[in-house]
Amino acid sequence: MKRLMFALLALMPTLAFAEDKLDTGDTAWMMVSTAFVLLMTPAGLALFYGGMTRSKNVLNTYAMVFGAFLVAMIAWVVGGYSMAFGDGGSLQSFMGGFGNAFLNGIKWTDLSGTYPTFVFVAFQGTFAAITVAIASGSAIERMKFSTWMVFAFIWTIFVYAPIAHLVWGGEGAYLFDEGALDFAGGTVVHMNGGLAGLVLAVLLGKRKGYPKTAMKPMSVILTALGAALLWFGWYGFNAGSAFGANAIAGVALLTTTVATAAAGLAWIIIEWIVFKKPTLLGAASGVVAGLVAITPAAGFVSVAGALIVGIVGSIVGFFGVAVLKKKLGYDDSLDAFGIHFLAGLWGALATGLLALNDQDLLWDGPLKASGDRFGQFMVQLESAAVTAIVTLIGTAVVYFIASAITGGARVDEETEEMGLDEAIHGEKGVNL
Repeated sequence: MKRLMFALLALMPTLAFAEDKLDTGDTAWMMVSTAFVLLMTPAGLALFYGGMTRSKNVLNTYAMVFGAFLVAMIAWVVGGYSMAFGDGGSLQSFMGGFGNAFLNGIKWTDLSGTYPTFVFVAFQGTFAAITVAIASGSAIERMKFSTWMVFAFIWTIFVYAPIAHLVWGGEGAYLFDEGALDFAGGTVVHMNGGLAGLVLAVLLGKRKGYPKTAMKPMSVILTALGAALLWFGWYGFNAGSAFGANAIAGVALLTTTVATAAAGLAWIIIEWIVFKKPTLLGAASGVVAGLVAITPAAGFVSVAGALIVGIVGSIVGFFGVAVLKKKLGYDDSLDAFGIHFLAGLWGALATGLLALNDQDLLWDGPLKASGDRFGQFMVQLESAAVTAIVTLIGTAVVYFIASAITGGARVDEETEEMGLDEAIHGEKGVNL
């Protein structure tokens, strides 16, 4: 098994998949799933973030997400895919090599299980793109666009791809061999992107006037629309990670729906109790927290498990946004760390606690091999710790490299005061 998909398919004998024969239904579903996940970044996440920023920076915020998608997809083809899913030789435990750089050695007729490898490349590329885009939410309103674009390219290849390899790289990859469960990206995407955002926020420093100056969202309606588009696209994200039009995809679709609805409702109730007012921004934030939390568990838990994952994920996200950020004083502009990292961490650990002991659902791991739930939880904890260490170190290194290339990472005070829309892009996102 060279790829995660092969491992998953091999453990689903009741579905009778052929690993070397193209299935048109699986191919169609994977192409649609890729389009769904693509929609999540330049539309869903861009609107979600854009609506929460100030009007003078809304266009720049959207551009950072949009630009990250463009850059990351190119970086993915250039070297990211190879580093994630290629043969790393003596370094296979930690990363793939560059043997498949520019997709060298991959033919258009090659299959990844039951659908074309080219589709697998595109599908996984959309995951890489949204991960780096998530990190932008912590750095908006003060990071140079040039630095961000350089950062996104390098980070995709040398931070995202090795983490994807560790978890999803197939036999020989360290966390994969340990039996880490991450159905669709709790560690690889959300913990990774959220923690990278916090590193950027700390290295860049706080926005001018933060936290004393009121920094009201430009449009909560846009943020809510972005959350709805993210929820829609997330079906490709989670159900698509079953790698075919199969029963596992159905499990992931339902658990995603249940967890997300529960999380959105939980956030509304928490706000109602704590602040005496239920807000649309809170509902949208709860929805995203639920989506993040269920991502690593989507194909492994029951409906009851999904309810627990969603509700607790919302509580954890609320704590990160409303309590932890204020207590520690970091300026995580749009709460990428508070929602994506913390809810992703909960989801990763909850997977070990709540995953069904079902031989047809699980990859190799302590729970499948011996029914050792505590052992599975410890593997999940190890996976989260390794992800955090690689992200922390890798993001800091890439930040300083990108900063050196572009002559500093932070905009000057005049640009920050004017707003990045006009100062950097020469246009307004909103004409007031």
